[in-house]
Amino acid sequence: MSSLFNKLSNNDNVDDDVLKEYTSYDDDEDDVQEKARQFDLQSQAAERLSMRLLATKSEEEELEVLRESFSLVGWHDEKKKVTQSSRQPCGMWVLFALAFLALIGLTILAFTVSGPPNQPVGPYQLIERQEGMDLFNYYTFLEGRDSVGSNGFNTYVGKDKAEELGILYVAKEEDTAPWRKISNDNTGAATGPDSSNTNLPFVYMSSAPMPDGRRYSIRLEGKHRFNRGLFLLDVRHMPTGCGAWPAFWLTDEDNWPVHGEIDILEGVNYQTEAKTALHTTKTCHHRNVPPSYKTGTWDTAVGIPDRDTGIPDMTIREANDCFVYNPHQWLNQGCVAVSDNNETLGKPMNDKGGGIYALEWDPVFSKIRTWVFDINHVPLNLQAALNHEEAPNPDSWPLPYGYFAVGEHTNCPASHFQNMRLVINLAFCGSVAGNRFQMDCPELAEQYDSCNDYIQSVLEDGDESKLSEMYWKIQSVHVYERQWERAWHN
Repeated sequence: MSSLFNKLSNNDNVDDDVLKEYTSYDDDEDDVQEKARQFDLQSQAAERLSMRLLATKSEEEELEVLRESFSLVGWHDEKKKVTQSSRQPCGMWVLFALAFLALIGLTILAFTVSGPPNQPVGPYQLIERQEGMDLFNYYTFLEGRDSVGSNGFNTYVGKDKAEELGILYVAKEEDTAPWRKISNDNTGAATGPDSSNTNLPFVYMSSAPMPDGRRYSIRLEGKHRFNRGLFLLDVRHMPTGCGAWPAFWLTDEDNWPVHGEIDILEGVNYQTEAKTALHTTKTCHHRNVPPSYKTGTWDTAVGIPDRDTGIPDMTIREANDCFVYNPHQWLNQGCVAVSDNNETLGKPMNDKGGGIYALEWDPVFSKIRTWVFDINHVPLNLQAALNHEEAPNPDSWPLPYGYFAVGEHTNCPASHFQNMRLVINLAFCGSVAGNRFQMDCPELAEQYDSCNDYIQSVLEDGDESKLSEMYWKIQSVHVYERQWERAWHN
């Protein structure tokens, strides 16, 4: 501010008497009162000056504000002339000193009153604990045919119908997790370990044949919408086998793909590697994610037919663009992170007793991360969280197999993912498992013309054992969100 004062002092357009002391001191009482009034005006002017200076955008504007401020305290060119003295600059410097102090005070007040923004950056807190019969309170049951996009060879049924068919029930059984402790209620901390582990509830969901050979199945759609969170699926058995297409995922299907889709667990036929796939509109890619941020790799795309010539492009490309219509990836392939462990899905995972699938969706910290742990290798912090002893802290876990940079300062704005709900379902064949039937199940493909024909043969042969591994056994689903805190970030 002093540089602006010097500029003003050297400006030819400013009258000399503006820079002089504006009063002369006499001993009579009237003059003393007048001086007091003028000083009060100066104090008011200083406060107004500081506010106006904060709103300026250039030195020229600041200069104009300073000029105008002089008149507010009675410094007019036509006012009384004063004589030069050794005290001439004092009135001027007092004004600027007051203005400077007022500016500091306003700055301190602004930080004190407003402070840092309120953001979801604190520790994770439990939002939903879904287990046993209580799990169904968090979902609605979709009834009817599968969507046109998925085109599964099945029809979904409601809760009553599913229980009647015997494809939905809850059983209390011994758990295979060596670290599991038993809770006496649905909200309290664990009070184990309980050596019997017989009071843990497990949700079973499977399928049944329809008269035309398709399958009655179950699709749970979450009642609550999310824009961030930590999602944990604690599963002991997942559907697997030729024709199976189970999934645990986040979506806003009414606004797909504008609001995005995140596939946390998606089994396809006999595949054994865990994958996480994101599906969006344009402008969401992860080509610049450092390899050191994750242990997994990107899925690949090769043999994509050229749009003009139809000739397959045999260039091998990483599937790290989430755009569902990317011309160099398979239709709706999205960006797909693949686990570096080929025993993290399907039969190998079931044989280990199941495990934990975790997804952290954290737009404030500009990332989506995904992990999978078999039941015998769960991080201590995650064990404690699932036993309700402490909050989960993903930063203390091993590196994720999937890392997606999403949010500020990335190539994927956070707006690509919003207003999504959890979905748990089991479809058959369809646009994914069905299309891969020849590739994933070559022996069966020699006997049956299509995936649908294979599923239909179960009814014709009366041999349900073909699909004996196609069922869910879920211990729980936990949803956490970061607590809101006033904190600086980015």
